[in-house]
Amino acid sequence: MAKAGDKYILWLSDLSKKDINLAGGKGANLGEMYNAKFPVPQAFVVTTKAFNHFLKQAKIEDEIKTILHKINVDDTSGLSSKAEEIRKLITESKMPKDLEDEIRESYDHFNIDLSQMKDSPGALSILKSAREPIFVSVRSSATAEDLGDASFAGQQESFINVKGNADLMEKIKRVFASIFTARSIFYRKKKGFEGLVPIAAVVQKMINSDKSGVMFSKNPVNGKNEILIESVWGQGEGIVSGKIKPDQHVLSSELEVLSEEISEKKLAVVRTAGGQTKTVELVPERSKERVLRTYELKQLAEYALKLEEHYKNPQDIEFSIEDDSLYILQTRPITTIKERGKAQEIDGRILTAGMAASPGVASGVVKIVKSMEDLKKIKEGDVLVTKMTNPDMVVSMQKAAAIVTSEGGVTAHAAIVSREMGIPAIVGAQDALDVLDDRMEITVDGNSGKVFAGKAENRSVEIRPIVTTKTKIKVMVDLPKFAERAAKTEADGIGLVRLEGLIAMGGKHPLGYKSDGELGKYKEMLKTGLKQIAEKFIGKPIWVRSSDIRSDEYSNLEGAPKDKENNPMLGDHGIRFSLRHPEILKAELNAIKELSETGHKFGVMFPQIISVDEIKKTREIFKEVGCEGKVKFGIMVETPAAAILIKDLCQEGLDFISFGTNDLTQYTLAIDRGNDDVQYIYDEMNWAVLKQLSRVIRECKSQGVETSICGQAGSKKEMVEFLVKQGIDSISVNADVAREISKVVLGLEEGEVPKEEEKPKEKVNEEPETEELEEDESEQGDEEYYKDKLGKKEETEEPEEDEEEQELEEIINEDFDDELSTPEGKKEDIFT
Repeated sequence: MAKAGDKYILWLSDLSKKDINLAGGKGANLGEMYNAKFPVPQAFVVTTKAFNHFLKQAKIEDEIKTILHKINVDDTSGLSSKAEEIRKLITESKMPKDLEDEIRESYDHFNIDLSQMKDSPGALSILKSAREPIFVSVRSSATAEDLGDASFAGQQESFINVKGNADLMEKIKRVFASIFTARSIFYRKKKGFEGLVPIAAVVQKMINSDKSGVMFSKNPVNGKNEILIESVWGQGEGIVSGKIKPDQHVLSSELEVLSEEISEKKLAVVRTAGGQTKTVELVPERSKERVLRTYELKQLAEYALKLEEHYKNPQDIEFSIEDDSLYILQTRPITTIKERGKAQEIDGRILTAGMAASPGVASGVVKIVKSMEDLKKIKEGDVLVTKMTNPDMVVSMQKAAAIVTSEGGVTAHAAIVSREMGIPAIVGAQDALDVLDDRMEITVDGNSGKVFAGKAENRSVEIRPIVTTKTKIKVMVDLPKFAERAAKTEADGIGLVRLEGLIAMGGKHPLGYKSDGELGKYKEMLKTGLKQIAEKFIGKPIWVRSSDIRSDEYSNLEGAPKDKENNPMLGDHGIRFSLRHPEILKAELNAIKELSETGHKFGVMFPQIISVDEIKKTREIFKEVGCEGKVKFGIMVETPAAAILIKDLCQEGLDFISFGTNDLTQYTLAIDRGNDDVQYIYDEMNWAVLKQLSRVIRECKSQGVETSICGQAGSKKEMVEFLVKQGIDSISVNADVAREISKVVLGLEEGEVPKEEEKPKEKVNEEPETEELEEDESEQGDEEYYKDKLGKKEETEEPEEDEEEQELEEIINEDFDDELSTPEGKKEDIFT
């Protein structure tokens, strides 16, 4: 709808939902609603074109791109300092005169009917000079904000009760700068938005709210088709920030009030006569009074349904009421509705309760957070307990197993982010900080809003069947007691059985069986456990990993070695241990072979492979035991050596390979995955890891070797997307996410590519030469460029036809293999 020309300002009447690139998500949606006759206060948008013009005229664009390109978002202190550096560049720069003049002109036009003044310029001049400047809000409107698949709730700043030209210019610059807060940069990068993301500023007539709130046209907590409305006295900043626990109402689609909870709203955010924003205490009678009347609830619910119908998606809507007039301030798609099964009740002693804000159940140790300094004590798996989270806590929130707050409602930004992260959360548990202490072990039930003492019972997630996909979906099972639960997924088989689980149940180390001359008992113990697992997956393939016990593990088992290695991760375990103790390996293979002779479909894979010679020796034992032709022969690709030598390894007659991404990542990046101090750089999606996965899959496909993954990364959607595009044959996941991952795979197979993935494709077409990337390094570096190329589905069966990709691979693939290997896989002296 918009015809921008060279203008930097557009009014709502000029905009529609199609103008996101120009007006940002918030601005475009406001224009859409305004033209659809919803009650939206008048506003104009300082466009993304104006933002880019500002950066260029201030001569800070290139400097910002350089700083962005160097940021590591997992380095919290570095991220914060770089973000502050960028924001300072913007706020200390002067607004270009042409842009400032246009903003001033638009601000002067508020409350004036320009259509009636076009023939009376003198009257217009008198009105503009005579009237008092009005209060406005200045709100961020980013192009990557308020999209259906990426809610950036609360990541940019907004300001209310702004008055006068000088104040307005300052706030617009601060909105421009807010696209570069630490939390905003972190959130965008984690959601896949790289480089410079433009932002617009919405300047809107300020409503002096008597009451305000947020509503959802579909309940985001339980996914039901019901309208959820939260409200407070005064302006809406109190509810969004979580300072005030709001009234909560649930209405049916027939506008019937199904339930309501009237909270004690001790505070209200108001505007004083002088224009200051002030938080005031309410008298007890007012604080306990119901904010919205029944007719207002029904009027709001009706607008919610109309907006959902208009946008064809459930909506998250902000509203305000002044002098009995209702206004819609903002709408955006709900991004956090999750499919849920029937919640199971938990038994235990209830410590506190609040509002269920994000579904799921998790147990962990309490860590009380009273200041930003306290965030340092949050470790993986802890339960974060605080007065109210804020967007600056998002880095620490992702580490938490669950979140409990004493204030806020389910529409607070922190609750939205928790749902996006999939972290169980309870908000508004008013006595949480009084009854919970550091180091207490608790269970948080995000389905019911209750907190239990200790590890509560019956906390498992409901297991549901997978959907049918071309890429096989398998599960990982270590113990017989979990086999029945895993079988409920109706998965295509088991992609990983670790023998260590059965060994631990037996209470005796393999070396203990060997030293006592009881390897027969070892075999029978394994056979019994594997049989119980296999009986739940009759007719489906079951891949078992031969034992892989490090010296720092299972030290309490009978017969375990007493000496600890200095570096057990790189020590005597995996296939090197098995070949040094062939009697133990034979016992394991015999257990598998005997079960296969009863009709079960077993495969065995060998861990920590680093050479062709290891495969040759293992194959000899495999044949000697009688597994050949009865059990499939595979390996774990979890060392860089195996990835580099994959061409030679496949030529040894492998039936399948399975990626062990946990170890492959730690070995490739030189990071101990068990060391908390370096977890901030442990990332399976690192390009060095993805590069190996892509090459291995390509080589295996060319030699007819089946490919799979059994590391924890297989349960991550971004890794699944990458692997499916490479053509992997199967993915092994935990049972509780099998259905969810299968649906992701189905969507990818049917061509449902996330919107943000379309941008790199255009980038590839526009800039096919890597040299050109240096001119715009903040947008995308060589690594990202090739990552996107390898992320695309192959259009032919012979990747050699893609000349650029062949050029990338030739050093580490054909040329490298040819120089290092003879047809027998033996090394030559390449230095002669």
